[in-house]
Amino acid sequence: MKNICSQIFEQIRSGSRLVLATVVRTSGSTPQKPGSSALFGEKGLIAGTVGGGMLEGEVQHIAGNVMISGTSDQFYFNLDTDQGDEGAICGGEAIVLVDANPSSHLQALEKMEQSLSKRISGSLLTVVGNKLDNGRTIKRYWIADNSEATLPHGLDPILRDSISSHIKQAIRYGFTEIDLHSRKQGQQGIAFLERINPMPKLVIAGAGHVGKALAHIAALLEFEITVVDDRVEFANRDNIPDADHLVVKHIGNAMSELETGPDTYIVIVTRGHSHDAEALKQCIGSNASYIGMIGSSHKVGIMKKRFLDEQWATTEQWSRIHTPIGITIGSKTVQEIAISIAAQLVSVRNQRKESHAE
Repeated sequence: MKNICSQIFEQIRSGSRLVLATVVRTSGSTPQKPGSSALFGEKGLIAGTVGGGMLEGEVQHIAGNVMISGTSDQFYFNLDTDQGDEGAICGGEAIVLVDANPSSHLQALEKMEQSLSKRISGSLLTVVGNKLDNGRTIKRYWIADNSEATLPHGLDPILRDSISSHIKQAIRYGFTEIDLHSRKQGQQGIAFLERINPMPKLVIAGAGHVGKALAHIAALLEFEITVVDDRVEFANRDNIPDADHLVVKHIGNAMSELETGPDTYIVIVTRGHSHDAEALKQCIGSNASYIGMIGSSHKVGIMKKRFLDEQWATTEQWSRIHTPIGITIGSKTVQEIAISIAAQLVSVRNQRKESHAE
């Protein structure tokens, strides 16, 4: 959900008509798992995915009809049939909720946006009503992590009583369905929680060719990007439009002022050995999940010796540095180097997710 929220706000504020589709239940082999969402406009897919291929094609067709009718509903898909070139056989089943009016949830989405801007995680609760002649009602609530008092007013007491345990499930798995059938006689609707965390912070020290290319790729990979450089002719919106934040300042000073934490990833790709050292000195002892520095094995060896000799770092701290940076793909061009770095960032991020889910 979080990867398309900015698009929802942008489209709502422009007056565009929208439909939001979310995979809410699957069995067997499916291209996407519960919680995957896609946003559709009058011209088709805007952002996200519910699986691509045959499934997404069918959902897009339904979204077009729903946009006209204004009727929300959930739809069943059997993916165990071969339907030509686009009908890859997955062998599973999926239920997709199609919301005809995402703008009706603007209050909950704005609360979510406010929490995430403060780097507060939370869960988005969606309650889907019984099937009626005019479709299904859909209500969404934002439940921030900062206190139990944030549980929405007017929530069904039965649902409210089960929220806490299901939030724990959502934290672990990212998505969890709340079984309303067993909790309320005659209830045929569904409810689910989606876990939404602030995007991990990627700090790129260096606005040169590699920093620019990496910022572009990382934006597609859902990082919140800060680019640091002391040259305004490089660290500007025209040169690096994908950055969320641009810091034009002496690199060492700028890096010392940045707040870091376990959700911070730092890439050092400045224009020279001395600037790399200035940046690394300020963050090598931090609790960032990833610190990587570009450079040849020879350069890295010289810098390692200096850092240890000058006691700027311990052997253990140095061992955490990814340098030479990136995974080995035989990269030669700027773009290939950026891809190798981005792949390493994703690998570390996913390993961290898995360890937290255990």
